[in-house]
Amino acid sequence: MRFHSTRDVKLAYTSAQAITQGLSKDGGLFVPDAFPKLAAGQLEELSSMDYPHRAAAVMGMFLEDFSAGELAAFTEKAYGSQFDDPSIAPVRRIDENTAALELWHGPTCAFKDMALQMLPLLLTASMKKTGETRRACILTATSGDTGKAALEGFRDVPGTKIMVFYPKDGVSDVQALQMTSQEGANVGVSAVYGNFDDAQAGVKKIFSDEAFREELDGKGWFLSSANSINLGRLLPQVVYYVSAYCDMAAAGMVRMGEPVNFCVPTGNFGNILAGFYARQMGLPVKKLICASNANDVLTDFISTGTYDRNRPFFTTISPSMDILVSSNLERMLFHLSGGDDGFVRKCMEGLASEGKYTVPEDLMAALREIFACGCCGEEGTREQISRIFTAHGYLIDTHTAVAYRVLEDYRASTGDMTPAAVVSTASPYKFCGAVLEAIGGAAEGSGVELIDRLSEKSGVRIPEPLAALKGKQPRFTQCVSKQEMQEAVRSFIG
Repeated sequence: MRFHSTRDVKLAYTSAQAITQGLSKDGGLFVPDAFPKLAAGQLEELSSMDYPHRAAAVMGMFLEDFSAGELAAFTEKAYGSQFDDPSIAPVRRIDENTAALELWHGPTCAFKDMALQMLPLLLTASMKKTGETRRACILTATSGDTGKAALEGFRDVPGTKIMVFYPKDGVSDVQALQMTSQEGANVGVSAVYGNFDDAQAGVKKIFSDEAFREELDGKGWFLSSANSINLGRLLPQVVYYVSAYCDMAAAGMVRMGEPVNFCVPTGNFGNILAGFYARQMGLPVKKLICASNANDVLTDFISTGTYDRNRPFFTTISPSMDILVSSNLERMLFHLSGGDDGFVRKCMEGLASEGKYTVPEDLMAALREIFACGCCGEEGTREQISRIFTAHGYLIDTHTAVAYRVLEDYRASTGDMTPAAVVSTASPYKFCGAVLEAIGGAAEGSGVELIDRLSEKSGVRIPEPLAALKGKQPRFTQCVSKQEMQEAVRSFIG
């Protein structure tokens, strides 16, 4: 299998080359030249496996230049004792036809661990396979959860350094302390004045600066990414959709072969895109429901066919979705246009120059066959947390609440009661102020101070990695403008 750039299909690489590069030299994202298909009986076979073996089997269908033994060793290491649930990505049944796919049992208590425990293993192996002798500087922009997961995944990995940029005042108190107190000799963290899109634009500008890349090359470094633009981030995420389906069938929510829906809280589109990849492989998925918060650019796009980032930016209680430029949508445009790289280039040029683009109706019709959408504001988010906790004794975070509300709205408007999983992306303790307030507690003070209070109010166990934050002090206090990010990287590399 080869991987092409979304902006130039003539550029084709092995999976190891694509993972090492992270981003194509033309600014495009890497996509497979075809989707492998789940064979008859393969879901039943996967159902009998534990999560690491499921992961090795599913990713092996894409990663043909990695041996089965290599992938098995990687997945055993990536999905081990650092997860506090032996199921790794457990499915919790909430009612007769609704479950929560919990993706936050890893070392940073967010779904990004599902990929970022795996990516460093794939990247370092890919560097060896491609004969890369330089060291990798991982640059990452984060809206909250990617940063800590990437820092933890790459901490003290030989031959790498990692620099994370996050929007000042645009993440929760717990998320900020997780990043700024990160341990490791090869890590760096900086706040950026502005929002996530500013941080992401700054990182992309650094990647596209050929002179800077040559400067780093002279020092024995190259740039790579831990964001979901990297193929090595995206493919591990495909696994948990397949795994969730197996577990829903085992729990009797569906008979094997019957369809399910997934409702996904979505900002950068990578998480829900992984669900699309699983569907393209033959996983019985009826609808992928894209759930947005007040920054509802994706909801508007799916509804109207016009992607327009020229709108107010809202800082919300679901900050990991506070995004107006959804990078992974580029991959979706490529796939649904039949691999039309010229069309994708035109859309991305329009986004860069005018902040918007419009997609033809036939492509949008194909997209709406697969995707539904909806959005949820702040009050609805709080109400949903309270309602689920009161009705089911189940505590959810703000992002999961957005998805749960959008799923309920979708069912009410369509009558589609297909069994569904809400993709639960973070522990409620990462957003304990908002969650505590939603269930009737007093939320004065910082997020870290409220961890114990939320536990007392809810009776829900505090995840150990978050309990360990109490008393920690920041190592990193730097804050830069978007224009100063490149110099921060230069100083970090030394």
